[in-house]
Amino acid sequence: MKNVVFIGAGNLAFNLAKALYNTDYHICQIFSRTEPAAYGLAQRIGAAYTTDLSLVRNDADIYIVSVKDSVLTERITEICAGKGNALLFHTAGSIPMDVFKGNALHYGVLYPMQTFSKSKEVDFKKITCYVEGASAEDLTAIKQLASSISDNVQECDSEQRKYLHLAAVFVCNFSNHLYDIADHFLSEHGLEFKSMLPLIDETVNKIHSIKPEKAQTGPAIRYDRNVIEMQSHLLTDHPTWQSIYDLMSRSIHESNKTIKQ
Repeated sequence: MKNVVFIGAGNLAFNLAKALYNTDYHICQIFSRTEPAAYGLAQRIGAAYTTDLSLVRNDADIYIVSVKDSVLTERITEICAGKGNALLFHTAGSIPMDVFKGNALHYGVLYPMQTFSKSKEVDFKKITCYVEGASAEDLTAIKQLASSISDNVQECDSEQRKYLHLAAVFVCNFSNHLYDIADHFLSEHGLEFKSMLPLIDETVNKIHSIKPEKAQTGPAIRYDRNVIEMQSHLLTDHPTWQSIYDLMSRSIHESNKTIKQ
């Protein structure tokens, strides 16, 4: 059984640690800068915890670094200090594997491409985990750990992963922000966001079987100027939302013209 230490206790680390808890890997310690996060995760999985990076134990086999990108790059030397022959890997989509170079002997990346919240259970078996290793040995070790929690493990280098993460921002973060905008202006006019759920579900279900470009509908694809100008005017009191609406409408129309050419 390999001993694992988590550096970080945010949304991703929380879900990853819970998934790893029922495997042959033993999570022995949690580090987080905030005590509620460190203690909360440690209690869930029966591990020790610390809020002092200098008190992170140095005798574990694997260190899973799941912290903010800025913390990873700024404190990488401290994170790796004293870890010897241990394997260290991070979980970030946009940080290259070589952030460890010169600081660790064995290192890599395990990037689970999913949106995570502590309040929402996820089935890790269905999540694609993208892995990278500094050596064949490191890659094998990361693959083994990833395969213990996921049925879909794929190799992906740092350059490819940048574009995966960018795509994820579009399909997850940006689309959720659009849901949030819709929720706000519906509420302003006495309407409920839940009325949108069947539409959202059908939109998502449709792209399981046809490409997104074929699934596109609405006034922008045919550039129905009367509808577009009327709807844009409704957002006059929210200039940022209005700009998003106008830009998205233009982008959809231009994309449709390109497809037809």
